[in-house]
Amino acid sequence: MKIADTQIATLEMARSLGLYTEEYQHICRKLERAPTYAELGVFSAMYSEHCSYKSSRPYLKRFPTTGKRVLQGPGENAGILDIGDGWAIAFKMESHNHPSFIEPYQGAATGVGGILRDIFTMGARPIASMNALCFGGKEFQRTPALVKGVVKGIGDYGNCVGVPTVAGQTFFHSSYNQNILVNAFTLGLVRHDGIYRGYAKGIGNPVVYVGAKTGRDGVHGATMASKEFSTDKELERPTVQVGDPFTEKLLLEATLETMRAGLIVGIQDMGAAGITSSSFEMAYRAKTGLEVDLDRIPMRETGMSAYELLLSESQERMLLVTEDKHLEKLQAIFEKWDLHAEVIGRVVEGNRVKMTKDSEVVVDLPVDLVADCPLPERPKLTPSDLKQRWFMDRNRMLSATLESKFQAIFEDINFADPTPLVRQYDSMVGNRTTGGTFDDAAVLRLRDIENRNLRLALTVDCNPRVSWLHPREGGRRAVAEAAINLAVRGAEAIGITDCLNFGNPENPEVIWQFEETVEGITETCNALKIPVISGNVSFYNDTDGKPIYPTPLIGMAGLIDDKEPLAKSTFYNTELELALIGPREAGLGGSVLAAQWFKRDCGKPDDTDLPALERTLRFCQRLRKKKLEYALHDISDGGLVLCALEMAFHSGINCMGLQIQLPPETDSDRFLFGETIPRLLIAYDYVERTDIESLASQAGAQFTVVGQTNDQSEFSITQGGGKILTAKMPDLFARWRDRWAGMFE
Repeated sequence: MKIADTQIATLEMARSLGLYTEEYQHICRKLERAPTYAELGVFSAMYSEHCSYKSSRPYLKRFPTTGKRVLQGPGENAGILDIGDGWAIAFKMESHNHPSFIEPYQGAATGVGGILRDIFTMGARPIASMNALCFGGKEFQRTPALVKGVVKGIGDYGNCVGVPTVAGQTFFHSSYNQNILVNAFTLGLVRHDGIYRGYAKGIGNPVVYVGAKTGRDGVHGATMASKEFSTDKELERPTVQVGDPFTEKLLLEATLETMRAGLIVGIQDMGAAGITSSSFEMAYRAKTGLEVDLDRIPMRETGMSAYELLLSESQERMLLVTEDKHLEKLQAIFEKWDLHAEVIGRVVEGNRVKMTKDSEVVVDLPVDLVADCPLPERPKLTPSDLKQRWFMDRNRMLSATLESKFQAIFEDINFADPTPLVRQYDSMVGNRTTGGTFDDAAVLRLRDIENRNLRLALTVDCNPRVSWLHPREGGRRAVAEAAINLAVRGAEAIGITDCLNFGNPENPEVIWQFEETVEGITETCNALKIPVISGNVSFYNDTDGKPIYPTPLIGMAGLIDDKEPLAKSTFYNTELELALIGPREAGLGGSVLAAQWFKRDCGKPDDTDLPALERTLRFCQRLRKKKLEYALHDISDGGLVLCALEMAFHSGINCMGLQIQLPPETDSDRFLFGETIPRLLIAYDYVERTDIESLASQAGAQFTVVGQTNDQSEFSITQGGGKILTAKMPDLFARWRDRWAGMFE
């Protein structure tokens, strides 16, 4: 039965919409009355975890968020960094996890659309996107369909809008069987004098609705994203939005045109919670009030109630504030782009938002009460089985053959040719992208700006396996690996955005994981002097009380400010010497070898050595200035062996052979398969060895010759001059190439 907008709400109604008893009582006490049903809808959305960040806010304050380049930190639609010559970059990463599990194609597509709007709302033209995807195991029945739907949704939306997808990370693990992760990143370019923010300023100014019409899709999307799944309940398909990338492209161009003409005072994307969040947040930032007539909202369905209009998350819509003198010109621009631009209200004095429907007041609420949710007390608890997770029987591993361990890591589903996935995306549209899809970081030409030497590098990184076993190290390692990915391409990191994906925050172990992760990210960012300028927290990634692995994804941007060619990431001929930069041996806790060998994620991951990380980054910077020819790749999942094989497989050389030499008195497992950060593999012509070894010594990094490439089409590991393992490279290449066959198309 449909409930009237003005019906007085009850505690039972509040509970059904996800509000806690204490929150409902707080609302009634502050209002000195019970809210109406429409008002209850406002509170249910704005007090949801997705909108309020009520469980994470106290911890996020620990991040370093300032720096010489920071023009806008967390708190706006996106963060902004100065890159010189009057130019800046705006970027952010956000999750669209629950919608993508319910409806993979639309969930992923609208995730891309939402993050694009976050960027051009700031006045920036989007020039690049990335994504980070976590799916369940290949054996899980829904995995292939989820993969195909998500990848096609991302590809179709981004390709249609004309923003290239330049990099990403895809990870398969049974932890995500019932809760996949779809995290979308977009970056845009903006001049300092063209930055806009989400403020409803100027008493009497018109409040204008622009973009597509409003429907019933997405109602309660924010609330749905703030509760865990249950296999006993039907998935909530009506809460998933439906996207239209062609309308998004029109909205992008119309919005940027009005900005260039100076017609906008403030602007906000109607994202989670639709017009509710955009109106209250804009008023909250400006310390003003709003009066809104909901009947003036363009609708594509008849008979929509105020409740539905307030909570709809229909896509491709924005709320903006202009001045009366600019209104006619602004509307003409949006009309030219075949979009609605309707005045639906005014900025008023005071601190209340009043909304009417059918000439009746349905919402009359203090801005502060709605926008500033009370913070709950969340207890923390270290997992009782942590020591069991850390237990790893090295004796069983030591007694096994090298061949069996090599075959175990080589069969990891995540060690695969990414081509079937990346060819779904247009990575070259816009003519900025340089390099290949395998490279540690994507590199973009910034041809718009005066400094023609400047290039931008982007990467995204996380190791969920490590994060589950050692959350603080998971946070450290995500930032550290991202910084190394940029450094091996010749870039210096300048800022990060995060997307922190966790289980139910009402679970004390989840809050412990979250706090530990935040500490790890903070430690590494402070050590490297990299600010966190934006981000997103996604809680309630649970099904039937079972949380996903903690997954703190880090999106990082860096700059290359020289004319030199990009560093290679693959072997470039069959007569190269290979050397290891960093410790000879690395930890096995949380490694691919441990997981594959023991059929469970186990072992305590070694802590990232932050001083050693700084030395490694310093080596990369000095190496680039030396102008030598080399190929460089970071050693992470699968250790030295999988790193070397990746470089060989991506080389494109048919007769490529590869030999790795096991140094004397070395633990072979830790040398070949260890994953502790930081370690790099460098390939170079033999005559360059002295220069490279000297650079490593100057930077304080260890240098060890570990092998060579050849034209024998064989992979081998040698010790004391004899081969202790051999495999045919064409056979290995075929298994790697075909591992994801049919999964993405």
